[in-house]
Amino acid sequence: MSYEMIALLMFSTMMVMLFTGQRVFGAIGFVAVVAALLLWGDRGGYDLGFAAAIKLMKWYPLLTLPMFIFMGYILSESRIADDLYKMFHVWMGGLSGGLAIGTIGLMVLISAMNGLSVAGMAIGATIALPELLKRGYDKRMVTGVIQAGSSLGILVPPSVVLVLYAMIARQPVGQLWLAGVLPGLMMAAMFVIYIAIRCKITPSLGPVLPKEERDVGWPEKLRLLGAGLLPLVIFFSMMVPFVKGWTSLVESSAIGAMAAFIAAVLKRRMTWTVFETSVRNTLGISCMFMWIILAALAFGAVFDGLGAVKAIESLFTEKMGLSPIMILILMQLSFIVMGTFLDDTAMLVIVAPLYVPLVGALGFDLVWYGVLYTITCQIAYMTPPFGYNLFLMRAMAPPEITIYDIYRSIIPFVLVMAVALALVMMFPQVALWLPEYVYGK
Repeated sequence: MSYEMIALLMFSTMMVMLFTGQRVFGAIGFVAVVAALLLWGDRGGYDLGFAAAIKLMKWYPLLTLPMFIFMGYILSESRIADDLYKMFHVWMGGLSGGLAIGTIGLMVLISAMNGLSVAGMAIGATIALPELLKRGYDKRMVTGVIQAGSSLGILVPPSVVLVLYAMIARQPVGQLWLAGVLPGLMMAAMFVIYIAIRCKITPSLGPVLPKEERDVGWPEKLRLLGAGLLPLVIFFSMMVPFVKGWTSLVESSAIGAMAAFIAAVLKRRMTWTVFETSVRNTLGISCMFMWIILAALAFGAVFDGLGAVKAIESLFTEKMGLSPIMILILMQLSFIVMGTFLDDTAMLVIVAPLYVPLVGALGFDLVWYGVLYTITCQIAYMTPPFGYNLFLMRAMAPPEITIYDIYRSIIPFVLVMAVALALVMMFPQVALWLPEYVYGK
């Protein structure tokens, strides 16, 4: 059997296992180890899994993963996000569509605190959605806003997805995070511009709040502004020392986790329940990601041994005659198709052993490609019929919001994200300027 057929058999077997409901790391790791045993015998198969485990345990930046997850859970479980939304409620309620714009701002801050889109979706659906519906906002507008805003969590640092990509692609986490800053803020600004223009044309979509709800006095306004600045203070307390070179990435993540803990204590929100829930969730998610990375490393090692990357490159460039940019576009389209039934982590682990070396062989920057991958995942999250965020929203939304409403709500935001993806593809410096500026000094 040719190596190309072996690679195809591995992929098809893995996809069948995923469709039967097996856990991602179990399906990928099982296929990798069984393939290694069949190809290279007992010694090769055992050594493959062992070498992947050792490589994972020796990767020092992986310590950032539990630190940032813990920081995010402390801030969300202590309900600091409630204060953030009250700030946007008071300061932006006087604009047409102001609360929807404020919700995008809330999602950006939540992303800077957590790094997971699921956390943004949960906070948006439980805090922002009821308030927006109660004040007469269009239900399709607000569900689209929350889904689009929550997707920023995997792009704005400290993105957990970019940490996983860094591990698999062997790229610096700090450069990937900095590469995600400008595209993430650009996309948030594009969402805000769309909401402002749409609500200006059709004011009934986002009515202005009554003056009595916004007129709370300057002392309360300033207090809420201080509450809104707290996540930014925490974010800059860990990022500035890292960017300046005073601390390593792991040390900065520890600073962020400690700052979040101290903030919750000072606001008298740190109860035993909050602490226990945060620790349990941090442990569960960190272990899940570690198993997934372990499986991905084993799967990638088999592909390296088979030489599948060179075979695929030869197929696209020599036999099909495709240009590098056409191959890149096909890769992004495949991510969108897979995103209809897989989450971002599963997509990355399944195709990274094939795509990442191929991208490097085609001469593209792997840091830049990490941003492209992440934006494409954001689009895939919201693409019908089985987009990940669509079903999360349906599970959290009230009964009056139907699945048809949710599907309709994301169309304009997906188009905005597609424009953002095209801009980053056409102008790589949108992603690469900041890491080059910081690391080039």
